[in-house]
Parts: sequence; structure tokens; C-alpha cells
Amino acid sequence: MQPKKFFTCVIIFTISLLTESAFAQKTSLIKALNEPNKWVDSVYNKLNRRQRIAQLFFIRAHTNRGKAYEDSVGKVIKDEHVGGVVFFQGGPVRQAVLTNAYQKLSRVPLLVAQDGEWGLGMRLDSTVSYPYQMTLGAIQDNTLIYKMGQMVAYDFKRLGVNINFGPVFDVNNNPNNPVINYRSFGDNKYNVAKKGIAYFTGMESGGLITIAKHFPGHGDTNVDSHFDLPQLSFTRERLDSLEEYPFREAINAGIGGVMIAHMNIPALDTTKNLPSTLSRPIVTDILKDSLRFKGLVASDAMEMKGVTKYFPNGEADLRAFLAGNDLIELSENSKNAEKLIRKAVRQGKISKEEFEAKVKKMLAAKYWAGLNNFQDISTDNLIADLNRPAAADLVQQLSDAAVTLVKGDSRVLRQDPMKRTAIISIGVTGQTTFQRELFKWYPNSQLFIVGKNTPVPELKNMLDALKQYDQIYVSIHDTRLRPASKLDYSSDVKMLVADLAAKPNSVISVFANPYAIAGLPGIERSGALLACYQKDDALQRSAVKVISGQQKPIGKLPVSINTFFTTGMSVSL
Repeated sequence: MQPKKFFTCVIIFTISLLTESAFAQKTSLIKALNEPNKWVDSVYNKLNRRQRIAQLFFIRAHTNRGKAYEDSVGKVIKDEHVGGVVFFQGGPVRQAVLTNAYQKLSRVPLLVAQDGEWGLGMRLDSTVSYPYQMTLGAIQDNTLIYKMGQMVAYDFKRLGVNINFGPVFDVNNNPNNPVINYRSFGDNKYNVAKKGIAYFTGMESGGLITIAKHFPGHGDTNVDSHFDLPQLSFTRERLDSLEEYPFREAINAGIGGVMIAHMNIPALDTTKNLPSTLSRPIVTDILKDSLRFKGLVASDAMEMKGVTKYFPNGEADLRAFLAGNDLIELSENSKNAEKLIRKAVRQGKISKEEFEAKVKKMLAAKYWAGLNNFQDISTDNLIADLNRPAAADLVQQLSDAAVTLVKGDSRVLRQDPMKRTAIISIGVTGQTTFQRELFKWYPNSQLFIVGKNTPVPELKNMLDALKQYDQIYVSIHDTRLRPASKLDYSSDVKMLVADLAAKPNSVISVFANPYAIAGLPGIERSGALLACYQKDDALQRSAVKVISGQQKPIGKLPVSINTFFTTGMSVSL
């Protein structure tokens, strides 16, 4: 027998329902979370204490782990009455089908969340990946980023996803940051704030709940909190003026959610080995009281070693709850954590008013997302809807706006299309989009391919062959799933880059993390150098447009790479 559901009945032509639904869409999220709501009160009053606590918990879900795994998640939803799920890897049609099934199991409609910093493609196959935030950091027209937010909101809502855990508001001022890095808009706090605001306002205008992360700022760490607890050893003044700045601006702009990082920050809480997620001075005293944030406060994933290392078996979840978090993401042991929280509530470790406000805030988020009137997600034309031409067009526009010329001029870039030309792609195993597109403009050219570990004799043979050519174009590629600060090339291939850069009339385009340029000494000697940020075909087409004179490079470096190439740098043509 199915559990009783608290969905508003669909009555065609009922004026009150239409008005209520319209109100949910017209009211800002931050306002809706703090207003009286009859639906919220009705649901809250029908839940017992255990079920109310469970509304704060979000559990992991996948569509690529088989039926047994999917069924195990369904059992937790049915038995524990959790508030939501966070989908990870899989496919869109499978996720739509599974979301419908999970919603039917849930007594209160589930909030569905996903990490979509660059759209659904961050987690799902057969969906669009928009540019990384580092790439967006180079763009000067923030209205394009707002439009991207609207597109992402459409994609998420079409798939029945209500929350995007993003944007990243961290200022990445550590090139060796192993976890934020290219996920940040850059190392300039003003640029990070403006672009983050453009992105989240675009998403929220489309009805998507957004969560700024990772408060109070995860950009200057060299430890990945997925594996250990980083320590941020800066003064309160430094944290206030730099790390917290983008979050403060986002709060002033009305963002609906903030995620807390797992970091130990002695300047804000002197408790030894205490992650910021579990710190009431950080979550409540600073974020809620000092910064006057009234939206959803979400923990980072509670299964991460940065928090479970010192607080296992549900203890971390209890402390996160008492610290002031509303949404407890991916508990390592949600059942045990809920028991600990129930005991804490009984013992009066949290006031009745604060506890009620937490639960009602989660229910209000469900109302704002339209879950008071949930309807099954249609799989008809789903793939086509998520891969519509308008999305591809915007990806190309964003890419065109990001390409950054850091050295050279139009004469060096264009050179002579009729001369013998070598077009070399490095770090790949086959022809690249860059080569195919550039070949159209340089018919008297030869294509060369260099792998990440091409043997020295082959490199020497290619260098000898290049003596026959008048000009060379080089593309450097990082083909890994995620672009790191350092390329995984052999030292010999890196030496080749320096040799090519030293040749007269060399033009180099880097389709990789911009920090990777610092690991290629000698590249600054090239005739022209384009920072293109990531491996995607759209960026490769954009670079060719700049080289061939179809468009001007208008991006600016979002980070400092070395003394040659610094934040905000660009060459105008």
C-alpha cells in the first residue's frame, strides 16, 4: 500500500490553485523561505518528529549502478522519509524514470538536487556541458552568463531537478588548489562576485534553487576536503576582506542558498580539528547573524573525509544540525544520525523555534519549486529538449567571448594563408577540431600530431620536417576529464613546446587550464599566444575564428599565471 501523500490535488480551473502556483513562481526564493505558508504548515503538522528531522537529509542516488542499488535508495526514501536526493552519474532518461519512481515512494515530495556547475553535463551523459567557471571568468559580458543560468535552469527543471549545488563563489588564489581551481571564476574577488551573481540570478529567474559554495571560501587550500580536513590559517581580517567578499555580495543580491565548506579555520573557531560545517560560530554567528543570511544553509557532502575523519558514525551530522545547517547532504549513516538528532531535540539542545524554522524552510523550498503540485517528468523528446540548438549556440557564444590573446597581434596571428604551414596538435592521439577548422583557412598546410609521451626520436624527426615550413600553428590539449594545473606530458614533449615557441612565426593556442601555461617554460617566446581554457570543440572553433580574423579576442585572464601573464591581461586587436 502506498503511503499517504501531501501533494495538492490537481483540480482543473480551480482559481485558488492557479493563484497559489503563480505566487510560488513570482516570489523570490529568499522571500518565500521566510513567509507564512499554509501548505508548509499543513505538511509540517502532519509529520511526527522523526519525519520532520528526516526532511533535512538528502541521500545519494545514481542511475549507472544497477537495479539493486536503485532499489536500496528507494527503500531508504520509503522507510526514512528523507527530504531529498542528490543525483550523480548516469543518464537523463534513466534519471527521469527513477525520479518519478522515487517521488511515488515518498510521503512528502522530494527535492531533487544535482551538482551542475557547468550544467547537467557535469554529471550526466547525453546532456550539454557549458563552459567551466574559469572559462566564464574570462568573459567580459556578464549578460551571457545570466543567459547561461537561464538555460541551465531550463535543463534542470525539464529533468525534474529542483536544486543546483552551484555556483562556486570561491576565490581561487592558489594555483595548486586540488579541488576548486578551474571550478572558480578566478582569483579576483570582484570578478568572482559579479559573475557568480549573474549566474545564480539567471538560474533563480528560471525557477531553480541555487546554492553558493563553499562558505567561507575554499579557494586558497592545497588539501582536497574529499580526502582530508584542510586548514585555513588566515586572519579574520583577511577572511572578511577576501574569502567572504563574494558570498557577502551574493547574500546582498538575494541568493537563496549557501553551502558550508569542510575546513578548519582557527581564526573563526579555535576548536581543534573542527570542520567549519560543524561550527556554530561560523554557520550561525557569522553566516546567519553577522551576514544576515536567511536562506537555506546546506552542508557539503557529509560522507567526505574532511568531516568524517574526526566525527564518524553520525556524530558529524548531529554537529552540523546543531551548528545551524538546514540541509544535511549525503550522510554517511543517515539512520543513526537521525536518532542522534532526535535525542538532541528531546534534550533541548536546540530551541523548538529553531528546529521548526529549519524544517519549514525545507518545506517552503519544496513549495517554491512547485512540488506542492508535482507531476511526473515526461521522457518524450527529453534528449532533444536537453540538447536543443539554442543551447549549442550559447555554448559557442560563451566560448567566443572567452578566448584571450595574451601575446601577439593580428599580423602574427593571421600570417600568410598561402605559405607552407604546419598545424601541430599536442597531447592528442588523433586530428583535432582545431586542425580541421584551421586547415580550411590554410590550404597549403600539413597536420602533425604529438602524443603526451611521444618518443624523442619521433619528436626530432618532426622538428627536422618543420624546417620545410614557413609558419607553424600549435594547439596544446589537456584531454583529461578534469583539467589540472599541470599537464601530464612527458618532459620531452614539454621541451618540444619550448622549441616550437622559439621558432619565428609560431602561434600557440592552449586548450587547457590556464595555470598549465606556467608549466611550459619558454612558451612566452611564441609570436602569439591564446589562452583557450579547456579542451572542448567550441573553444577550438573560437580560437580559429580569432586566428582567421573572423572575430576579435575579447576575453581577459581570470587568474595570474606567472610574471608574464597576470589577472585581467589581454591584448586588444
